[in-house]
Amino acid sequence: MNETNQQLVDMMEHVWRSIGELCDGLTEAEWKTPTDCPGWSVQDQVSHLAGSETGILGDPDPDHTPGEEALAHTRSEQGQRNEIVVDFRRPWAGAQVLSDFRAKTSRRVDFLRSRSDDDFAAEMQTPVGQAPMSEFISIRIMDAWVHEQDIRRAVDRPGHYDSPAAAHALNRVIRAMPFVAARRAQAPDGATVVIDISGTARRLISIGVEGGRGRELDQPPDAPTVRISLDDETFGCLGCGRWDPDEILQSGKVSIEGDTALGESIVRQMNIMP
Repeated sequence: MNETNQQLVDMMEHVWRSIGELCDGLTEAEWKTPTDCPGWSVQDQVSHLAGSETGILGDPDPDHTPGEEALAHTRSEQGQRNEIVVDFRRPWAGAQVLSDFRAKTSRRVDFLRSRSDDDFAAEMQTPVGQAPMSEFISIRIMDAWVHEQDIRRAVDRPGHYDSPAAAHALNRVIRAMPFVAARRAQAPDGATVVIDISGTARRLISIGVEGGRGRELDQPPDAPTVRISLDDETFGCLGCGRWDPDEILQSGKVSIEGDTALGESIVRQMNIMP
């Protein structure tokens, strides 16, 4: 589905509102609960989202240098930059971080609502290179929803898999699966792959490989080379790099029928996040 520009803004606003409602009333202990993002607590997740919008709004980053301990989990220059706004807010109370997040995202929604279609078509720098502003917003929706799920798992408040934002985020992962199967997992020509996702966000992905390229099939094959079955949370966490694939394969959260070696290789290569 190709969303309109205002539908993208609607989803962006909705996922931000969902995060605010989720975090309302958290105790300080819950704010400090570790999440699946190495080194980050629930509070750090919200600080990251608020800090990202601060930069996008054109506000300066805080004059702050994280210490070595705060940077220990980072793996890239971008990760170190992200840590500036996160570590700066660590002494804050959770409620203060949430108030800051709401203020920043409210300003962003007002800005996006005022943009024209030409503005959304204008090229800008995004995490995937130069692309229209609409693609940048699409990426931001996915990023915010993924961080919301990090928070939900940490405080044991599952939900929000039944929204347009969830479908949008998971569809970005789904679109990458033909590439994952054919290029990363090296499925041979003629191979067919079915990924059966159960749960609220149920989907059935059918992939065929020809000429070293994967493509989504209109109909699932009767006897696929491999069938991978998993629930929506497991698919999302693997596709977004939140859970270790080897641990998931050993946990029984994934069922593989057919070519087990190919299935395990696809599961190990599902992470599409940089």
